Amino acid sequence: MKHAPALASLIEALHALPGVGPKSAQRMAFRLLQEQREDARTLSRALEHALGAVTRCERCRMLAEGPLCMLCASAGRDEAQLCVVESPADVIAVENSGSYRGRYFVLMGHLSPLDGIGPEELGLPQLLCLLEGGEVREVILATNSTVEGEATAHFIGELVRARGIAASRI
Repeated sequence: MKHAPALASLIEALHALPGVGPKSAQRMAFRLLQEQREDARTLSRALEHALGAVTRCERCRMLAEGPLCMLCASAGRDEAQLCVVESPADVIAVENSGSYRGRYFVLMGHLSPLDGIGPEELGLPQLLCLLEGGEVREVILATNSTVEGEATAHFIGELVRARGIAASRI
C-alpha cells in the first residue's frame, strides 16, 4: 500500500537511522502521528535545535556546542596521551570505562577508498597538526576491529611512529 507523501517521507527518514528497518520505521511513524503527536513535536524541536547548535570541536572533532567540546575544555586531561577513535559513541564508551584521562581525536569514520573516504575526510591533516604540537607522547589507536578499522589504525600508526611518537593498539 502506498502512503501519503508526507508519511512516506517520514518513514523513509526514520528508516535511514542505523538499525531501523522498514517495518520499525513505519511503526514509529504511525505511533508518533497517531498517539504521540506532542512527543513528535518535542522530538522535532530537539532535532532542529541540535542541528543548529551542535558542531565539531575544533581540537578533537567530537560533537560540541562551542569551539571546544567539554573534554577538550577540561584542564584535568592528560595532554601526553591521545586516543584516536572512529566516532563520538566510541569516546563515550572509553569515558564510561573510567580508566582513561587523556585527550581524544574523533575520525568520524574509517578509511574506505571505495566509498571515497581517505585521510582528508578523516581529518588526518588536523591530527598531524596536533602531533606536531609536541605535547603528545603516546597515541592509542582505538578504531573498531573491522578490516577497515584495522587498516585505519595501521595507517595512522605508521604516521605517528614516523614522528617519533609511541603508538599502541587497543
